[in-house]
Amino acid sequence: MRWSLDELYTSFESEEYSLDIKKLDKQIEEMIKWAENNFKSMDDPINSIEGYLKKSMEFSALYTKLMGYANLSLSVDAKNQNALQSMEKLQMKATKITKPNVQFQKFIGQLDNLDEIINASELLKEHYFYLNQIRDRNKYLLSEKEEVLISKMQNTGSTAWAKLQNMLSSTLMVDIKLNGEVKQLPLPIIRNMAYDKDKDIRITAYNAELEAYKKIQESSAACLNGIKGEVLTTSKLRGYESPLEETLIQSRMDEETLNAMLSAIEEALPVFHKYYRKKGEILGHSNGLPFYDLFAPVVQVNKTYSYKEAQDYIVENFRTFSDKLADFANNAFNNKWIDAEPREGKRGGAFCFNLHPIKESRILANFNGSFSNVITLAHELGHGYHGLCLQKTSILNSRYPMPIAETASIFSETIVMNAALSEVDNREKLSILESYISDAGQVIVDIYSRFLFEKELFERRQSHSPSVEELKEMMINAQKSAYGHGLDPDYLHPYMWINKSHYYSAGRNYYNFPYAFGLLFSKGLYVKYLEDKSGFVNKYDEFLAATGKNNIVDLGKIMDIDVHSIDFFRASLKLIEKDIETFIQLADELE
Repeated sequence: MRWSLDELYTSFESEEYSLDIKKLDKQIEEMIKWAENNFKSMDDPINSIEGYLKKSMEFSALYTKLMGYANLSLSVDAKNQNALQSMEKLQMKATKITKPNVQFQKFIGQLDNLDEIINASELLKEHYFYLNQIRDRNKYLLSEKEEVLISKMQNTGSTAWAKLQNMLSSTLMVDIKLNGEVKQLPLPIIRNMAYDKDKDIRITAYNAELEAYKKIQESSAACLNGIKGEVLTTSKLRGYESPLEETLIQSRMDEETLNAMLSAIEEALPVFHKYYRKKGEILGHSNGLPFYDLFAPVVQVNKTYSYKEAQDYIVENFRTFSDKLADFANNAFNNKWIDAEPREGKRGGAFCFNLHPIKESRILANFNGSFSNVITLAHELGHGYHGLCLQKTSILNSRYPMPIAETASIFSETIVMNAALSEVDNREKLSILESYISDAGQVIVDIYSRFLFEKELFERRQSHSPSVEELKEMMINAQKSAYGHGLDPDYLHPYMWINKSHYYSAGRNYYNFPYAFGLLFSKGLYVKYLEDKSGFVNKYDEFLAATGKNNIVDLGKIMDIDVHSIDFFRASLKLIEKDIETFIQLADELE
């Protein structure tokens, strides 16, 4: 249940790692020289652009490999000083290419005949979208001096704050009394207790978790304010109306799409409130569902999965979609691409890191045998499959926008979820449906609360640094707005701003609505799959392969989807509403 990173490097002291660090330094020097020598004159733009693209691809491949090793090593051992120091050194090295990158981007911006130049070269035609993005974003580019200065200061600003908060949360030990014995346990293990069948354990874990956050609340607030303050400063300097506008542009998503989706979500909130009230009733609550029971099982289904059983179940059901997806998942399990064991020093949650240079992925999870954890593995394997579909593209064309990032993952978990629902009795079906709707509620309702919180945070941060009490109040208000009367107002989660790491990334602001888009977009895709299974699979793979070189509107068109239509999002939400109605009906029948 632990991954192997030997395919990257065997250690930070290995000869291969040292040689690649030297190679990276040489690549940086060559990029700087190329920019100085080739971007002063407009005489030979094709050669100038081709040369720099090639050097960018070489650098990106090596940097991804080196940084991937450091990042992955640190994610399972927060106290790994070699990994931490290596990350810092690599980030410092990366700032050196800010100047040549800015020179390259400004060179592209000066070309009046960019389309003509692109059409004269096969390499440039392959990177048509990438180059046009650079041209379109030129108006948000500062001077070379300013961009270099910002890049360097971020290492001692937002990046340093993010590292501190990651260290605080990864090493936070929670004091908890279980069976009369006081223990200190890592935060991910405490968080997993929210799924426990024992109500007393869930309440105890919830209270212990909230109490533990007090140890790091002031430090986390300082980190959050430092990061968001920097984002507001740089966003305004570059000419964006707001960090939200900057995120939308970076996400290749327009405001019309976001507003259509948010409007559909707001309309659908009462349906989710109905589900939360029903779940609360089943668990004996009359004032809505308390936060500590948000993930509680509604029926006692004792079925758990060993890690091997989870593998077999996922692979078997992936095969009903395609051999390619099933074989990919089997390969990931059998070749130690997954680190699934919860342990001290390991970060919580789950993620997938696609390693384009070695055509592999690495997946982090915290597996405890629950069906929900099986779904999480299927989800992250979907991310990995997305990376597989992008392997034949240039590394510069492999970077897809945030809202599309969740499509393949949610599509993959849907395959496993629907398979499970079709083969169990009503009691287990109720359990699985509840788990699925609970997860959907996180992606629609909780994500909406996170969006509201972050919007309010940016507004307040323009005038001052919100205190811990303000942050807690803002989070509670956001949860009340999203969850409505579905949750018990006396038992919410005022510290969710500490728990969610996305708030602490200066480069990923508003990393909340992309999850909702991914769920609703993948729901729409799944409907199309059911309508034409034989014709869908190849088209789906082509769609995933195209995600690095298209905006979201055009990606939707590939699959015959209009993302500007509120009706599209309504139709996807209707599918979840049907599941909620089935859940309520089953619950009534089993009472």
